[in-house]
Amino acid sequence: MFRAISRLSTAGFRSLVRTRTGYSAPLASRCYSHGKVETDEEFDSRWVTYFSKPDIDAWELRKGMNTLIGYDLVPEPKILDSALRACRRLNDLASAIRILEAVKDKAGPHKDIYPYVIQELKPTLTELGISTPEELGIDKL
Repeated sequence: MFRAISRLSTAGFRSLVRTRTGYSAPLASRCYSHGKVETDEEFDSRWVTYFSKPDIDAWELRKGMNTLIGYDLVPEPKILDSALRACRRLNDLASAIRILEAVKDKAGPHKDIYPYVIQELKPTLTELGISTPEELGIDKL
């Protein structure tokens, strides 16, 4: 048994010692994308444009919100304003409430983010006739 192990280790060692001519190992480097980096303003305008499409349907609205909530950020109030207006165009109150719940959940332990977002969205919520989850009492369930 010892002979088999030594034979395997010798063969493994020989393969490490052999070098290929004309081959050089690449230097340690990171391969990052060379694509354009999107600024915060471009990101916001892209999502506002997405939710402002006049022919958006319920599936696109849910898909957009799932993608947006999947990012490591809390969406800006102007993006949420556009999404809530899309909900109103679709007459989908449930999605509007879910958007507000998702923002509250996304804010997590940062207790000052959600009240700020609601404060910024208050005129839109009043205009569209959308109640917050707190006004409906469903935040206590």
